[in-house]
Amino acid sequence: MVETADLLRRIPAFAGLPDEQIAWFLSQSRELHLNAGDTYARQSDPADAMFVLLEGEFQWRGELAGESIVLAVKSGEITGTLPFSRMKQFGLTGRAMTEARVLRFPATAFPDLVQRMPALTTHLVGLMSDRIREVTRLEQQRDRLAALGKLSAGLAHELNNPASAAKRATSQLRDLLKKVRDASHELGRRDLTAAQKSEIEKLEASLIQMDGPPPNALTVSDLEEELDSLLRSHGQSDLWQLAADLARKNFKPETLEQLYSTLDADTARAALVRISASLEIADLLSQIEHSTSRISDLVGAIKEYTFMDQSPVQNVDVVKTLETTLTILNHKLKHGVAVHRDYQKIPLLVNSFGSELNQVWTNLIDNAIDAMGGKGDLRVRTYREDDCVVVEIGDNGPGIAPEVRPRIFEPFFTTKGVGEGTGLGLDTVQRIVRKHRGNIQVDSKPGDTRFQVRLPLAGSAA
Repeated sequence: MVETADLLRRIPAFAGLPDEQIAWFLSQSRELHLNAGDTYARQSDPADAMFVLLEGEFQWRGELAGESIVLAVKSGEITGTLPFSRMKQFGLTGRAMTEARVLRFPATAFPDLVQRMPALTTHLVGLMSDRIREVTRLEQQRDRLAALGKLSAGLAHELNNPASAAKRATSQLRDLLKKVRDASHELGRRDLTAAQKSEIEKLEASLIQMDGPPPNALTVSDLEEELDSLLRSHGQSDLWQLAADLARKNFKPETLEQLYSTLDADTARAALVRISASLEIADLLSQIEHSTSRISDLVGAIKEYTFMDQSPVQNVDVVKTLETTLTILNHKLKHGVAVHRDYQKIPLLVNSFGSELNQVWTNLIDNAIDAMGGKGDLRVRTYREDDCVVVEIGDNGPGIAPEVRPRIFEPFFTTKGVGEGTGLGLDTVQRIVRKHRGNIQVDSKPGDTRFQVRLPLAGSAA
């Protein structure tokens, strides 16, 4: 078996250290001989030791924020708590995957370690800094993925509604087209004069092209009753659905009476069935057009939001990015949030790194919606101030408590409940704004919270 001191000197952090320092470190440590599956640290236990992994393969495993975390660790690494670390408990469970040897150095000996082994201490502080950066990177990545998941779910819902509407409309079109075809065949079998054909076609065209708002429910109910009564008087007692369809199109009883004065009862029936079906087809085509336009608008908004097929750095219109973000977040706005826009009419261009500004607006608007509980007034304003554009996003929620306000931009600080926020939203906002050579300020009181983002206009000095 290789001597413990020799194994320790093979680790870069201990290489070249004086023999007396190595001897002292070993005198303070306890060597653990582990079998595969044995643990050397348990999640939630007090973080009271640093571990030097001498031989073997290891793994950190556990649950963090509802996610399963597995980190493979090889021999030669130093893990556990480190000098000057604020870790109170082990966040994961450390386990040997093979036969292994580990040195356990107690945290109570850290003050002596700092005095006796300054070179090792410097290395460990650097290691801790690297660990903090890596944990922060992973947390930010998880936050971005969580935000992307929320946006994706909202967009899927927004796309599903018009897609489902278009699908329903196309299904109904098949039955209506058959109804029109049968009614047209019925009319074709009859010996109609040119004047009678013209009357039917003119009436059909005038109803299809009719503009204006639909009649109110009371008017529709009255019209339906009058039309049904008139149809019954002409021996058509089974056309109540036709009466309802015609009433919704504001079909007048006198127009129906005129049709019966021109045609016999059976011919008029066939003409009315065709006219009613044609009106429904026109309505369904309008629904399909509206639905597909909505889908196209959402796809366009996604492309704008992600700056797909565009250069990574370019001058962007801040109003356009705000509107794109509002479109993307429509699934959260439409249930009770009134958006009040106050945009400067002159386009305000900012040199932006792709879609990063959209991340700023998304976090600020999403936070405002959450602060208002999904119902309230959202204010979005832009204006020019010297060589900067100012974007102000405000809400009429309860406001930010004074004792909390100084900490809202701190990484991992959140006022939301467990599982509802990571505390990285505003930290991300601040980092992106600074990257764009700008700054962000907040002013809050009950009923009036405002975040102001100042960004240098394209072409101006920082």
